[in-house]
Amino acid sequence: MTISWGNLMRTLQYGDMFRQGLIVTILLAAVTVFFGFFLAFGLALMLLSDVRPFRHLEKIKTDDINKKKRYDFIARFNPVKLLAGAYVQFVRCTPMLVQIFLVYFVVFGIITLPKFTFFGFIQFQRFFPAAVAMALNSGGYMSDVIRGGIEGVDKGQTEAARSLGMSKSQTMMKIILPQAIKNILPAVANEFVTIIKESSVCYTIGVQDIMFNVKSVQSASFIIAEPLLMATFLYFCLCFPTSKIIQYCERRMRASDKR
Repeated sequence: MTISWGNLMRTLQYGDMFRQGLIVTILLAAVTVFFGFFLAFGLALMLLSDVRPFRHLEKIKTDDINKKKRYDFIARFNPVKLLAGAYVQFVRCTPMLVQIFLVYFVVFGIITLPKFTFFGFIQFQRFFPAAVAMALNSGGYMSDVIRGGIEGVDKGQTEAARSLGMSKSQTMMKIILPQAIKNILPAVANEFVTIIKESSVCYTIGVQDIMFNVKSVQSASFIIAEPLLMATFLYFCLCFPTSKIIQYCERRMRASDKR
């Protein structure tokens, strides 16, 4: 398989298709990170929760050591944390492609979506399941990042806020989260770059992203290599500048911390 100038020129004739794929890829990544962040935030709070319905068992006094251990074990049971942890592990231990198929063929095989297009070419009934599946995946990965950012805030900040009479919710919203968001912002921005690349698997359910249009051009022109080179170029043009912007923001934040 050789690359020729003539085939490259023929590939460029499908520029409108690649432009549409570029728009879909950017929109899919933006929607995924936006909704994935709120899901991740909710999961992070669940992982940090202290909801223990049987905590009263740890106060029971007994001379039986084994019974005391059982009581303490049951008292530590946190159903909210267990549920969030199980979800995160499911996301981490299964391929994104499988998750997309589960959402598209199983979940939205039961739920009927309206069939229409927006921006003139994006099919809602395919775009929406892909965005849901990727947001669910991204939320699972980002939840640990947000949890780590919250736990990374010095505990003295919480103690100082509580000593001033602030409630747990006030402490979280006004003291902890502003500092945590500053710490996790680079990681969230990096997730946007990751989602841009991982969105390439969504073509398998008919989402008209860059890879979908690569397959369409290959089928129409019988040219294999040149459309792939075009996809490589487009993904690079999306990811490289974004990575540099993230690095610049990280340097600015580090500089502000030293002041």
